[in-house]
Amino acid sequence: MANILVVDDEMGIRELLSEILGDEGHVVSAAENAQQARELRAAGTPDLVLLDIWMPDTDGVTLLKEWQRDGLLTMPVIMMSGHATIDTAVEATRIGALNFLEKPIALQKLLKAVQQGLTRSHEAIRPAVYQARPQPVAAEEPAAVSQAAAASPLLPTATAPSVRTETQVIGLSFDLPLREARDAFERAYFEHHLVREGGSMTRVAEKTGLERTHLYRKLKQLGVEPGKLGRKT
Repeated sequence: MANILVVDDEMGIRELLSEILGDEGHVVSAAENAQQARELRAAGTPDLVLLDIWMPDTDGVTLLKEWQRDGLLTMPVIMMSGHATIDTAVEATRIGALNFLEKPIALQKLLKAVQQGLTRSHEAIRPAVYQARPQPVAAEEPAAVSQAAAASPLLPTATAPSVRTETQVIGLSFDLPLREARDAFERAYFEHHLVREGGSMTRVAEKTGLERTHLYRKLKQLGVEPGKLGRKT
């Protein structure tokens, strides 16, 4: 999980990026102009900034120059624009921007750029703090089971048979209609992986073998909220 600052004067862009990145398990702050971005940067260093170039008060390139001049450009910055020229993108990169995304931003390009930026942040800025994600061990399985079971409507009973998966036991009543039993199992299955992967939709998609768009639709259909489960880790 990372702290990401989104700076864009368009409310729709801020809300969309916040929702996507929130589903990935990140904490997102949003600013609609350069002044709000300055205030949020002064309050603490984000792990990554997504910065729009064209804004009404101060444009993104000017703000980037300010941060570089004042020694505040200590985090990766990804520039965004739907109207910028190649010269503008080159200038932003020369000043210190890590990447440039052209609007409308494709989902896969956004997630790839964010992942690269966070990797750079961990390697270059806080190498001593970064730790690889620990692998689950057998001794931790009961906690994982309790956490997944608490979020699931499938409660074990004295007479209900159990279905054993690799890392947990789910009480499943065979008295349920087939559709309800299948939905209940899938809900518990996806909740387990979301908790285990810290709410990252990218890693859950890899683990479950689903395309991200299919995964989003499936979770919405089942009523599973990735952001809430990611915050449980």
